[in-house]
Amino acid sequence: MKVGDIAKYVPTSTVGKVTEVMERDGKTWIRLDFTGLFYDLAHLEPAPESEYSPVAYKDREKRFEGKMQSVKDVEDTAREVDISEFMPSGGG
Repeated sequence: MKVGDIAKYVPTSTVGKVTEVMERDGKTWIRLDFTGLFYDLAHLEPAPESEYSPVAYKDREKRFEGKMQSVKDVEDTAREVDISEFMPSGGG
C-alpha cells in the first residue's frame, strides 16, 4: 500500500486515503485521512474508489458536533455524582 491508495480498516469498515506509510518495530503502519490515525497494515485491505468520500476537517467536526461533551461539561457532571452507594468491585 502506498500514499494515495484507498484503504479500508476491516474491523470498523473505516475507509480513507493513505496519507503516510511508516515502519516501526517490524510493523507497517498506514495513516488514513478520514481519522488521521495510524492503522496496522495487517488489518487494512484495498478499497474501491466508490467507497471513499473525502471529508474536510470542518465537515468531520460538524459530523461529531453535539455527540461529544466538552471537558467542562464532564467536570461539572462529575462534581454532581453521588458515589456513596457504589460498592467497590474487581480483582486485586
